[in-house]
Amino acid sequence: MLRIHDPFLRGQLATAALFSSLGFQYATWASRIPALKSDLDLTSAEVGFLLMAAGVGAAASFPLVAVLMRRLGSRRLSLLSTLGLTLILLALAVAPNYAIALLVMCVDGVLVGCLNTAMNAQGAALETTFERTTMAKLHATFSGGSLAAALLASGMNAANSSVIAHFSVAALLLVLLAASARTGLLPDEAPVETEGKQARTGTRWTLPTGVTLWMCCAMAFGTVAEGAMNDWSTLYMEDVALASEQVAPLGIAVVSGAMVVARLFADGWRSRWGDGRVVVLGSVVAGAGLGLALLAGGVVPALLGFGAVGLGVAAVTPCVYVAAAKRGSDTLTLVAAMGTTGLLAGPPLIGFVASASDLAWGFGLVSVCVFVVALCGTRIPWEASAPRTAPQRAE
Repeated sequence: MLRIHDPFLRGQLATAALFSSLGFQYATWASRIPALKSDLDLTSAEVGFLLMAAGVGAAASFPLVAVLMRRLGSRRLSLLSTLGLTLILLALAVAPNYAIALLVMCVDGVLVGCLNTAMNAQGAALETTFERTTMAKLHATFSGGSLAAALLASGMNAANSSVIAHFSVAALLLVLLAASARTGLLPDEAPVETEGKQARTGTRWTLPTGVTLWMCCAMAFGTVAEGAMNDWSTLYMEDVALASEQVAPLGIAVVSGAMVVARLFADGWRSRWGDGRVVVLGSVVAGAGLGLALLAGGVVPALLGFGAVGLGVAAVTPCVYVAAAKRGSDTLTLVAAMGTTGLLAGPPLIGFVASASDLAWGFGLVSVCVFVVALCGTRIPWEASAPRTAPQRAE
């Protein structure tokens, strides 16, 4: 990494490299699912179980991640997880059969759980140490990593269709990202847990408090909405809004674009209005916008409603991660696991509702979910994101 004298900017770039790595690694293997299906001679159902293995591994990683966070700290765990995810790509490329591929994807899910928790702990520590907001921008770089992976996949497919060649190049880039992050990450302090009545040390873990459960609820319902919008927007545009094949993909484009833009500006909103207002008001905007779009029907209302969801929920996960990190590594780990569970459970839940009625009712459930997030936001004791008088330095 180039020598950067501003310690906040140095830490911000290092942590952004972690977020980018996670988005890049995920999008890399996801972009080659058709090739993996062909190479391993898989059915569509087997591909579904392969994807589910990663989600199950991530959702079940909570006990292990909690222990590793206390023993290794977020700095070492994030770097080790990034290198582990690099090896996962190579292992997946050479997996000889379906059973090995399932095992590889399950381990991938566990490592994703580790990196997700550790990098968000680094982001929250950065905000606390320098009293400046940055978490929303960091989450935006995850999308940037996914975009870079998609572009690399397209280029590698054009030059060489080999999965091994593609994943080898991607692995090299991940190693470079980990190396660039290493010197800028914040060192871990001695663990101080504020969850519960007494501090906890060692590897002891206690039941979550009511505040933690509200955070888990907000994270789970927020990620249910994110996952559902990503997976079902195009189908809604085609089947319910009756959009053409050319227009239908604009649904997910509007959601993703609005979310990225909002995350670039959300840190300023957090500093000005506080995390609680950003989460609650954003969720109300998302729920009301989507609900009105469903009632109005048609392509234009759908796109406006999808844009409202992207803008409204963009800051939910960054804010909840920051609040959870301030209550200790166990709380952060549990909240991160609930986020993964929401992403895993959201799309199938919407599909179940759609099969029992229609997709419009499924998206109605998404609207309800973001209103639940708003309710949870009123029960979380948000701390100030950063002093209003904090010096503003170039980022």
